[in-house]
Amino acid sequence: MFFERSFENPILVPESDLPWEAEGAFNGSVVYERGEVHMVYRAQSLPHLHDDGHWLSISTIGYSSSKDGLHFEHHKQLISPQQQWERYGCEDPRVVKVGKECFLFYTALSEYPFRAEGIRVAVALGKNVRSLKERHLVTPFNAKAMTLFPEKIDGKYWGILTANTDNPPAKVALVSFSKKEDIWNHKIWSEWYKTLNTHTLPIQRSDKDHIEVGAQPIRTNAGWIVLYSYIQNYKTDRPTFSVEAILLDLHDPKKILGKTDAPLLVPEEEYELYGKVPNIVFPTGAYVKNGKIHLYYGAADTTVCTATGDIKKLTKELSLVPQDRPKLERYKKNPVLMAITEHPWESKAVYNPAAIHLRGLTRIFYRAQSENDTCTFGYAETKNGFDISYRHPDPAYIPRMPFEKKIHATGNSGCEDARITEFGDRLIMLYTAYDGVNPPRVAMTSIATHHFLEKHFEHFELPVLISPPNIDDKDACVFPEKINGRYVILHRIQPSIDINFFNDLDFDGQRFLYHHPFVFPRRGMWDSQKIGISSTPVKTERGWLIFYHGVSHDGIYRVGVLLFDLKNPEKVIARSRYPLFEPEMPYEKVGLVPNVVFPCGSVMRGKKLFVYYGGADKVTGVATITYRKLCEHLNTYCSV
Repeated sequence: MFFERSFENPILVPESDLPWEAEGAFNGSVVYERGEVHMVYRAQSLPHLHDDGHWLSISTIGYSSSKDGLHFEHHKQLISPQQQWERYGCEDPRVVKVGKECFLFYTALSEYPFRAEGIRVAVALGKNVRSLKERHLVTPFNAKAMTLFPEKIDGKYWGILTANTDNPPAKVALVSFSKKEDIWNHKIWSEWYKTLNTHTLPIQRSDKDHIEVGAQPIRTNAGWIVLYSYIQNYKTDRPTFSVEAILLDLHDPKKILGKTDAPLLVPEEEYELYGKVPNIVFPTGAYVKNGKIHLYYGAADTTVCTATGDIKKLTKELSLVPQDRPKLERYKKNPVLMAITEHPWESKAVYNPAAIHLRGLTRIFYRAQSENDTCTFGYAETKNGFDISYRHPDPAYIPRMPFEKKIHATGNSGCEDARITEFGDRLIMLYTAYDGVNPPRVAMTSIATHHFLEKHFEHFELPVLISPPNIDDKDACVFPEKINGRYVILHRIQPSIDINFFNDLDFDGQRFLYHHPFVFPRRGMWDSQKIGISSTPVKTERGWLIFYHGVSHDGIYRVGVLLFDLKNPEKVIARSRYPLFEPEMPYEKVGLVPNVVFPCGSVMRGKKLFVYYGGADKVTGVATITYRKLCEHLNTYCSV
């Protein structure tokens, strides 16, 4: 993720000897003044007898301060219910100073059982956060999570809030006020609400998702950064809470300059995964110091945590529109390989090609599928990297061992998804062997390079299984050189990428790859369900470059890049936050398996990388990216 958590987390926890916050101290909002961080937070009490006769846990607003932003002392109750419109609780404060005045917005609960009409925004005001002298009900309609911009814009107060939070779809919207008293003028708000859609920021990607304003806006030279809560699949039993950001114009906040399309933070740590309400990170406060955004967030509706991120890197990412992000560029004449009906062995589909550049030609070893779903490998060549100049008329490699021959007459079987590595004077090929019944396993074979160049494919050694029995293992390759005296193999035991080290490659059917995952799917992102390597690592001065595929929870296959340390490939230097490639064309969206781009080979030709991929498990295409653009992607859109 983009943000780096503090090792001190959680930095604010409920104190059991304070009944008003014994069950929770979370969703902290902060003001940074003169070297001191002032935090207001939601405090959850022990259940007690309410004046209406119900036993309820009531939320109030606590206060604490810190000299270093990590160690907070002297918890005190700052705001508790006083008015009818907040009699059932005061929740989730957002504090901001505009000029010399402090505004603390919070959620006021006026009805129990809770319903949307009784959940509204209120505000408390004062000269500083410790002495808030007055309070008002702000919205006459259902709303939460309001804050002001920390300075006037064109002489006006500007605010941002979430309308209809409990009567979805929720809307993150902007509002402006000529004077302070307009903030709680219900007539102004009623007129504003009639045209809510004209004030709304379009940041919700799906009607299945939920959004809510997070921290107060942060001023940068590029614009206002607003960190907010983005919750994917909110209405399901497995919502994904995350932190995202939007960049608004300094002089006209209605103008969106950029926004993230991937989480900056998701629940991963124990204190985020387990608590009063599990699996939650909820941003509520932030400030900038020494080039870092200091984010404060609620974890599992129980504690307050903090994390930091580089303000320049986030600003740069937000300033570049998605269309300008570096991406693989598909060849206009794709697909370059299609099934040949006259060849029974490749009459149904040709896809998922390994590729290697030898003696001036790029040589492609592609998966060929017959009508009875037996897979073999075909061979093709290209002189310019794009157009096929030669295609072998017969299969180059066929199933030879029982573990890859069809057991039953129906169903897939055979040799699938090869990755080829040149090692000395031999080519080592790892591929998926499948008999149609048992779990697919990794097989290894090799051939002398000169035999391969001469197309004497019959000289491939008999394959041996190198992954353990009864385990689904795929997407394997060998690094093209030893590292620290050992061979390195990548493979995939679902859902992650494994790395293994061996002194030799003398697999005899009794020694197997082992499970050592080190790159994992990322919740809420394009590679959230499962991942696997795409092609053999390419050595660059920056590290080992590996294209990999990721599958999202909606089943779409996309492609990103990983960068591993040259001397310690277990160390991940960078990883794509956004995909470099995704299904867009009909031949990638429609086929035997829809919405798939699946590379198995990449080669460097000059200063350009050629990536060979399967489209929808049906055809073969090629896409390219210059090394310069790939470095730009690594610099701007990669995290770790």
